[in-house]
Amino acid sequence: MYARLQDEMAKLIDELSVFLPTYNEEKNITIVVEKVRKILTNIADKWEIIIVEDGSSDKTPQLADSLVKKYKLNVRVIHHKPNRGYGGALKSGYSAAKYKWVAFMDSDDQFDFFEVENFIRKQKKTGADLVLGIRMRRADSIVRRLYTFVWSKLLPRILLGLKVTDYSCGFKLIRKQVFDSVQPLVGEEKVTQIEMLTKAQRKGYKFAEVGVHHYPRKFGHQTGADLKVITKSIVDLGKLWWQLRR
Repeated sequence: MYARLQDEMAKLIDELSVFLPTYNEEKNITIVVEKVRKILTNIADKWEIIIVEDGSSDKTPQLADSLVKKYKLNVRVIHHKPNRGYGGALKSGYSAAKYKWVAFMDSDDQFDFFEVENFIRKQKKTGADLVLGIRMRRADSIVRRLYTFVWSKLLPRILLGLKVTDYSCGFKLIRKQVFDSVQPLVGEEKVTQIEMLTKAQRKGYKFAEVGVHHYPRKFGHQTGADLKVITKSIVDLGKLWWQLRR
């Protein structure tokens, strides 16, 4: 009876680091951290939240610091000065994570962190080393969806043989060992994820995918489809293709 009660009280996962790439999200970051924290207390024995504050020009840095003061040990922040881009934020988040499982989620409040439970259950069922989110219905503009289709599905598959459905989805669960084993990562911006996943695939790590809901952005501005970011990402992808080909 006591053993059965212990099983019922057991958390879904032993330990989990969660990091949030954040750039100019002053209207979102507090909401997102509060939601993530509430869920983590229910599903994980040991957990941490890392805000990767990527050189924001609004009040995000101050809000991030206030969240650290409020929650102390379980919440910490990494400040980038100057801005290092999305790829730099991912590298900092993975590097700083101290637990064996790492999840990251964009801090724009377009995902529901409650769905991390589906990632964890998928991992337990399949034994996967990486569980990748697939946006079931993207809440983005037609232009952004078209760009993402070409960028996320066609180019990485054609150039690198990357066999994932939605590599750029900003919601993933990955074994920390995977990140450590694919160093160094030289790509920047969006290419960081392509490089990490391609190297992990070539090393034989096991992948799984799970559908996630994607909600309209309420506040802030998306930068992922800006012309400067797109151009730099394409150039970096060409460099990565050449490096891996050699």
